[in-house]
Amino acid sequence: MTEGTSDPHGHARVLQAGTPLYRAKAAVVMLHGRGAEADNMLEFAEILAQPDLTYLAPQAKDRSWYPYSFLAPIARNEPFLSSALKMLGHLLDRLDSEHHLGADQIVLLGFSQGACLTVEYAARKARHYGGVIGLSGGLIGPEDTDRDYDGHFSGTPVFLGCSDIDPHVPLARVHETGRVLSALGGVVTERIYPGMGHTINDDEIKHIRAILAKFATHSAASFSR
Repeated sequence: MTEGTSDPHGHARVLQAGTPLYRAKAAVVMLHGRGAEADNMLEFAEILAQPDLTYLAPQAKDRSWYPYSFLAPIARNEPFLSSALKMLGHLLDRLDSEHHLGADQIVLLGFSQGACLTVEYAARKARHYGGVIGLSGGLIGPEDTDRDYDGHFSGTPVFLGCSDIDPHVPLARVHETGRVLSALGGVVTERIYPGMGHTINDDEIKHIRAILAKFATHSAASFSR
């Protein structure tokens, strides 16, 4: 197996918007959905319109983080899933080592397939993040997947938003995700929107802004370079 097929997201392009990293109080890592582009997430960043933040949007190879449903057996989505998780880990490591932005200054945000990747990574690498936001997604794997994750969120704010009739995300999986992340020490806010479909609404944007706005209350001295 060649490097490209064993690590398809190993050289993922990462788009950037907002405040330059050397001045940022926090970074928001935004993961797009299946068939979408990193540009779409930066357009969403413009809607959020929060100051002093850097927005980073990785681009999945062939616009998909993994080929099958997030409810499929995990092995079916390999090596793409492991590659995407590793890419995300490397990105966070670089933010820490090169820009001195620790996990508590990083907000993980994803929509749809990107939301599934976001909450799965956060659960596997639980620690005190600036925030974890999953929009129309849930933890990855079939119903019998072992959810015995290590680590602890230590009060990380978590927001989960989804429709009750989302054609791709069973409501039960959203509830399960909320229970698991809460058991890991996350302060979970779960919002289920009747009849919304597979999209993002104004109430979700309000909750996201509330998570991001806390960084504006810190002085620049709190994040010395």
